[in-house]
Amino acid sequence: SVTELMFTDNDELSGLIATMMDVDSLIILSNIDGVYTGLPSDPEARLISEVKPDEDLSAYIRREKSGLGRGGMSTKTRIARKVASEGIAVWIANGKREHILTDLLSRASIPCTRFIPSPAATSSIKKWIAHSNDFCKGEIQINEETTHRLTEGQVASILPLGIVRLEGDFEEDDLVYITGYDGRRIGIGKADCDAGTVRAEMGCRGKKAVVHYDFLYIEKTS
Repeated sequence: SVTELMFTDNDELSGLIATMMDVDSLIILSNIDGVYTGLPSDPEARLISEVKPDEDLSAYIRREKSGLGRGGMSTKTRIARKVASEGIAVWIANGKREHILTDLLSRASIPCTRFIPSPAATSSIKKWIAHSNDFCKGEIQINEETTHRLTEGQVASILPLGIVRLEGDFEEDDLVYITGYDGRRIGIGKADCDAGTVRAEMGCRGKKAVVHYDFLYIEKTS
C-alpha cells in the first residue's frame, strides 16, 4: 500500500537511496550551514565543521525543525550518522547559499558540517536493514548486559536469555525494532523465529538466537 511505502521525510529517503546505490558521498541541504554547538541564532554557537564516526553530538542536537521541510536537524544528523557509519561521506550544508552544490563538489572552503565515513565495511544486508524502519512488525526489548554489549560495538547476537519484553505478532524473517533496557530504540534486526516462539523461550538459556548478528543493525549514539 501507499502507507507502507511512505518515508518519514526526504532526508530518510535520500539516505536509503545513497546506501542502495553505494555512492561515495551524500549532501543533505538545510536552511542553515550545518550542525551547531547551540542554536544558530546564538552568537556564541559554533558551527561544527567535522564529525568523527564515534563523536557524541547529543549535547548539541535539539529535536526541533530548522524550518525547512518535514525533517529537522535532529533527523538530518541521525541520517547523516547512519549513512556515514556505512562508509559514505555526508555533508549537511545551507541549500539557500548560491552555488552550494558546485562549491561542495569542487571542495571549496564553505561553511558546512562533514560527517567522516567509517572505515569499517558494512554488509549490504545490514545497510538495507538500517533504512527499513517503516517495515518493522514488532519490538524486542533487551536487558542491560545485552544493551551494553551491542552499543559498545561487540559482535553479539540477541538470545532469548537477554530479552525482557516483546511487542507485536511478527513472523520469522520479519524486521523488528531493538529497544535497550532503558526503553530507547537502538536498532533493527531480522527475527529468526516468530513472536510466539520468542515469548515461550524469553529468558531461557540454551536457545538459538532470536536475532543473529549478521542481520542486526545498531545505531550510533548521537
